[in-house]
Amino acid sequence: MTHFFVALVLAILTLTFAYVYRLATGPTVFDRLLGVSGLGTQTTLVLLLVGLVYGRLDMFVDISVAYALLSFVGSLAAARYLERSGER
Repeated sequence: MTHFFVALVLAILTLTFAYVYRLATGPTVFDRLLGVSGLGTQTTLVLLLVGLVYGRLDMFVDISVAYALLSFVGSLAAARYLERSGER
């Protein structure tokens, strides 16, 4: 089982570098917003993985759903603001 968790951590770390690259070098603001949204999704996955490790998945599912909802609403609000302001 530990090999499975090590593989998951390596995959999450690889995705983190991809999202940070998108966040740092995105040619537009919307590309950067996509990177932030991806990091929010990845944080939700990490919370669920921590819940599996500690054996308290029921508690961490509630926390991760709340975090995912906040991340989604924040990304939606930022996209709507940037669309209305005309920034590119």
